[in-house]
Amino acid sequence: MHRKASFRIFVTRREMLSVGDVPDHTLMLTEMEGEPIEYTPGVAGKFVSRRSVGFHDRIKGSGPMQGYATTIYEHGAVYSRFEGKREKGVTSGKWKVYKGIGKLSKLKGNGTFAVKPSKKSSEFILEMEGEYEL
Repeated sequence: MHRKASFRIFVTRREMLSVGDVPDHTLMLTEMEGEPIEYTPGVAGKFVSRRSVGFHDRIKGSGPMQGYATTIYEHGAVYSRFEGKREKGVTSGKWKVYKGIGKLSKLKGNGTFAVKPSKKSSEFILEMEGEYEL
C-alpha cells in the first residue's frame, strides 16, 4: 500500500565538531522529535511520538547523512533507517523499515523523504512517502 505523510520536526539536541581538513567541514550528531502535519492513522492507531537520531558529514553545509527513526503509535511502533544527502538546503534520501512491534510486527516498507527548513529556527518539514506491507 502506498502512503504519504508529513511531519514538523524539531532539533532537540545537536553536537557539532570541526574536522579541520578543509574550511567548514563538520561532523554533526542530531536528535529530532516531531509531530504530524498530514497523516492518516492506520492499523496501529493514533500517532504518539516520533524521534530520530542522525549523523551528518558536511562541507559548507552539504554532504551525506544517515540515521535511525522511531515512530510510536497507539498499538505499535516502527523502527527505520535512513540515509541521504543535503544539497542547497534540502536533505533528501531513502528510508527502510527494519523492525516493527505490536500491530506492526510484520511490517515491511521503504521509500523516500525530503527535509526542508520551515520559517522557524531549529524546525523543519519532513515529507515522506513509500510502500508498506503488513
